Amino acid sequence: MADRVVAKIAAHAAREALDVLPPDAVPPHATVIVHHEVARVRVSLELGYPSDIGGQCTAVRHRVVQRVEALAGMEVPEVAVQVERLHSAQTRGAAQGRTQ
Repeated sequence: MADRVVAKIAAHAAREALDVLPPDAVPPHATVIVHHEVARVRVSLELGYPSDIGGQCTAVRHRVVQRVEALAGMEVPEVAVQVERLHSAQTRGAAQGRTQ
């Protein structure tokens, strides 16, 4: 199975694991390296703040492992989660009140 197909599965699984994405967040993105039916996954995502960042990252890891193993039949020994940006409700409210 191609790396990009497994990456799409992983990205979709990351979206499933997150309860709610902030309104202006970019959806999760995954990159994968597959070698001998073993997939190493890196997921980049944006989260709301304040929130349980560690808990959300753990949920993403577990869901990605579960879905890639089930749908692609590959072992997933490593899922690196990279939080690219935190979206604060206060910042969003302040930005909406500004005019240009």
